[in-house]
Amino acid sequence: MVMMIRYVLYVFKQALVNLWRNRTMTFASITSVTATLLILGIIFLLIVNISNLGDYASDQFDVIQVFLKDDLSIDEMRAIGDKISAIDEVSQITFETKEQALEKMKQEWSEHSQVLSGLEERNPLPNSYIVQMDNLVYSDHIVRLMQEINGIEEIKYYRDVILKINSITQFIRNIGLTIIFILLFVSTFVISNTIKLAVTSRKNEIQIMKYVGATHWFIRWPFILEGTLLGFFGALFAMGFIYIAYSYTYDLLTSNFYVIIAAYIVPVQGVMTDILEVFLPVGAGIGALGSMWGVKRYLNV
Repeated sequence: MVMMIRYVLYVFKQALVNLWRNRTMTFASITSVTATLLILGIIFLLIVNISNLGDYASDQFDVIQVFLKDDLSIDEMRAIGDKISAIDEVSQITFETKEQALEKMKQEWSEHSQVLSGLEERNPLPNSYIVQMDNLVYSDHIVRLMQEINGIEEIKYYRDVILKINSITQFIRNIGLTIIFILLFVSTFVISNTIKLAVTSRKNEIQIMKYVGATHWFIRWPFILEGTLLGFFGALFAMGFIYIAYSYTYDLLTSNFYVIIAAYIVPVQGVMTDILEVFLPVGAGIGALGSMWGVKRYLNV
């Protein structure tokens, strides 16, 4: 047990000494990992927020909302509902009053609902029917039939929006993965060169350690820990930059001027936990992989 503790302390000491001894390459390695994870973080945030908007649009597309004219009587609104229900592909309809629509909007805007105060007296929202379909493929057909019904002011659904959002999301994902792959390779290469310098500078010492019976893994572990620390620090810096930038952007968008946009932006707390779970393992993994690569190629003892 004592020997194990001494060895662990030796590994940490050697890793820190190597990092300080090769300060220039250490800085380059951390910067490379930070840049890689910054790009990853930006793409991740874009995908998360676009997906959030896509989910919202999908919820709207799963149903068709039919807005009624303001001057209709209760009997006329019921008659419109009966005509919509008679369409074969419609599975269910729900009547939503303008008061219910306003309350729903307040719940969606949550902490920004004060912007809607004062609308209770003169509610501009229309009464509507929320139409559920047996299958999304029938949406265009259902809309065409409902357009022939008198008393309907507007029919809203988001098929084109969803197609565009899915296309943009897929494009961002493909481009992002390509860029991330390239940057991960570059970061791993830079870290492997850092380890190469450390191995070269300690070549004589390593040879002596081999002569006295040190195993390959006994020699390699300090270098692996060194690379892991490089990736870990790079991940921490990247997380710090992303947190500051995203917090500023979110605060800007949640001002009253952009409150409608902010309703669909994922809060800072909602993404930072996921980023933490991704960045630290990826950063440390890049460093460890670069170290193993560097040791394997250049540790000739």
